[in-house]
Amino acid sequence: MKGNYKFLLLALLIAFASCSFTNKTFEDPDKDKLLIQLITYVLDQGHFDPQELNDDFSANVFDDYLSQLDPFKRYFYASDIEEFKAYKNQIDDQLKSYDLSFFNLTHNRLIQRIEESKKLYANILEKPFDFSKDEAYSAEYEKLTYVKSKREMKERWRQQLKFSTIANYDDALSERNSDLSANNLPESVFSASDEKSMAKEKKSLKQVEEEARNETKQSLDDLYDFIKDRQRKDWFAVYINAVVEEFDPHTFYFAPEDKDRFDVAMSGNFEGIGARLQKKRDAIIVNEIISGGPAWRANELEVGDQIVKVKQEDEEEGVAIVGMPLDEAIKFIKGPKGTIVTLTLKKVDGTVEDITIKRDIVELEETYAKSSTVEKDGKTFGVINLPKFYINFEDYNKRNAASDIKQEIVRLKEQGMEGLVLDLRNNGGGSLQTVVDIVGLFIEDGPVVQVKTTGEPKEILSDKDKSIIWDGPLVIMVNELSASASEILAAAMQDYKRAIVIGSKQTYGKGTVQNVLDLNRMVRNNSNGDMGALKFTTQKFYRINGGSTQLEGVKSDVVVPDRYSYIDIGEKDQENPLPWDEIDAVDYEFWGNYFDYDSTIEKSKARMASNEQLKLIDANAQWVKKIRDRDIYSLNYNKYKKEMELNEEEAKRFEKLSQYKTDLTFNSLPYELNLMEKDSVLKEKRRRWHVSLAKDVYIEEALNVLNDLKMTYAIKNNVANVKN
Repeated sequence: MKGNYKFLLLALLIAFASCSFTNKTFEDPDKDKLLIQLITYVLDQGHFDPQELNDDFSANVFDDYLSQLDPFKRYFYASDIEEFKAYKNQIDDQLKSYDLSFFNLTHNRLIQRIEESKKLYANILEKPFDFSKDEAYSAEYEKLTYVKSKREMKERWRQQLKFSTIANYDDALSERNSDLSANNLPESVFSASDEKSMAKEKKSLKQVEEEARNETKQSLDDLYDFIKDRQRKDWFAVYINAVVEEFDPHTFYFAPEDKDRFDVAMSGNFEGIGARLQKKRDAIIVNEIISGGPAWRANELEVGDQIVKVKQEDEEEGVAIVGMPLDEAIKFIKGPKGTIVTLTLKKVDGTVEDITIKRDIVELEETYAKSSTVEKDGKTFGVINLPKFYINFEDYNKRNAASDIKQEIVRLKEQGMEGLVLDLRNNGGGSLQTVVDIVGLFIEDGPVVQVKTTGEPKEILSDKDKSIIWDGPLVIMVNELSASASEILAAAMQDYKRAIVIGSKQTYGKGTVQNVLDLNRMVRNNSNGDMGALKFTTQKFYRINGGSTQLEGVKSDVVVPDRYSYIDIGEKDQENPLPWDEIDAVDYEFWGNYFDYDSTIEKSKARMASNEQLKLIDANAQWVKKIRDRDIYSLNYNKYKKEMELNEEEAKRFEKLSQYKTDLTFNSLPYELNLMEKDSVLKEKRRRWHVSLAKDVYIEEALNVLNDLKMTYAIKNNVANVKN
C-alpha cells in the first residue's frame, strides 16, 4: 500500500493556513476584540459549513450562552434576562463590529449575582431542613423559569440546597446506622427516650442533619473559592465558545491554558487518574478509562459514571463539581504522581459510592492494537482489539495502527487462525491514513472513503496495493461509541460485503474531521500575549456508496443491545450537528469469496433474538434510561429512602449480568508471553482482558458468526481434495 495520500490532510491545512489566512492583517491593542476578529474570520473562511451571522444565529448564541452561565437558573432574575434581551438579535452585529457590550453587561451582572448568592446560601444553610415535610424537587433545569423576586430566588436556592443535603443526610444516616448495627445497637426509628439514653453512643438525628448541611455548605464554599479564582478572560472564553459551538459540536476555542492541556494530552502521557471525561448538561461523565492507568488498575471507575465530588487526601470534605465547567473540574481530579484523590460517583445504575485512586503517570500504551487466540469447535480464531487509529505524523514509518494490525494478523496466521474478529468498540477514531491502509489488508484494491472539502472537488482515497494480508472470514465489532475513523473502516467493510458488522443499532455518527489552528500564527507583532487555538471542522467523510456517516453512523448487520442502547450518546444527540447528506457513489466490487454471507447474518439474528443474556442486557439498558431520565425527587426523607431502596432492589435482578461466562479460553501470542516474563503489568493487563473476553456475550456471537461463514475458495479446495 502506498502512502501518497498520507499528506492530503496536512497539505490542505498548510495551504489553507499559509495562503487563505495570511491575506489579512490582524492587529488590535484590545486582546478580546482581536480574538473575535481572528475567530470570526477563520470560521467564515475555513469552516466546512460556515454559518451566516444573522438574527437567528444571534438568538441561538444568546440562549446557549446564558444557559452555560446559569444552568440551574439560580443567579439571574427575570429582570436581568429582560435587560439582556435588548441584545438577543444584536450579537451578530456586535461580532461583526467587535463590540463587547453584551459580554460586558452579562459578565458584570453575573459577578454581582454570584456575590449576592454567597450570602443567600449561607443564610439558608444556617437553619435545619425539615425532611418530614412532603414536597418534591424538579431537576428539569431547562424547564425552570427565571425568578421574579428575592423571595422566589431564596425558595429556589432552598429547594436545590435541600436536594443536595438530603443525599448527604442519607449517606450519613446509613453510615451511622451501620455503625450501630455493628455494635448490636437498635436501628431505624428511635423514640425521644431512646435518643436521650443513647446520646453518648450515637449521633442524634439532629446532629446527622446538621453535619449533612455543613457538608453541603463546605462543597459550595469550595466551589465559590474556585469561581473567585476565575478571571475575566476565563469567562470571555465561555462567551467565545458559545459563539463557535453554533457552527457544530466539534468546533471549539482553546484558551492558552486549555491549549497547553490539549498538547499534553496529545503527547501521550500525563499525571492523573487515567480517565477521560465529558460534560453533559451539568454533569461530569466518565467516557473512557485508559488501560493500564490508575483508574484501570483500581478497577472501580466505569464509563458512564458521573463524578459528583472530588476530595484531596489532605481535605476532610470533597468539592462538588456538578455544574462546574469541565476543564475546571479536571483541575481537581488531575494531580501529581503519588497523591490520593477520592471521587464520589453516581454510578450508571443510579447508586452512589466513594472510590479512592492513587494518581500516577498515565501512558497511552493501551491505545495500541492487541491480539489473542481462542479455540472454538476445533477451530482457532483470532481477536484483535484496536482502541485508536494511532499514527506518528512526523514519521509514518514508525509505529502506527495499520502496521501493528498487519503484524498481529501475520502472528495470528502463524498460530493457525481460521477467522478474525476486529473489535472497534469504544474506538473514537484517529488517523484517516491508517484506515485506508487497514482496509487494504483485507481487499485486493479499491476505494475506501471519499473526502469532501468546501469549494474543492471530492477526494477518493483508495488502497492501491493488490496484496491481501487476510482473506479469510472477518467480523467487525462496533458500538455507539465507535466513531469517525472506526465508522469509515466498518462502512467500507460493509459496503464491500467483506465483513459482517455486529454491534449497536448504529455507531456514533461523526462523519467530520477537524483541524487545530494556532491563532498566534495569524497575528503580526503580537503584543497581546498568547491567543490560544481554534479547533474547527474542515471536511466531511462519505462512504464509497455515497452516503455520509454523519448522524446515521454505520448500521450493524446484526444488532445487539448493550447498556448504551437507550441513552442519548451519539452525534445526533449533540447541539448543532452538521446534517446528513450524500454524494455520488464510486465504482467498487463486492467481495466474492463468501457464499453464505446473507444466510450467516440471518442465523446470527435468530440466535440473538433468543439469547437470554442479551434479553437481560436490554432490560437493564431500559432500566438505566429510566433512572437517568428521572427528574422529580421527593424531599421527604422516608419517601426519598424508599425510592432509593426500590432502585437498589431493582438493580439486584441485573447482578447476574456480571456472572455470565462462556466456556471460551483466550491466550496471548508467543511474543507477548515472552514479554510477560519481565513485565508483570503487561501480564495483568492481558489477564484482565482475557477474563473480560470470556464473559463477553458479543465476542461469543462474533465467533459463532466466524464459525458459520463459509468461503467459496475453501469449498472449491475441499472439492478438489475429494477428487484427488
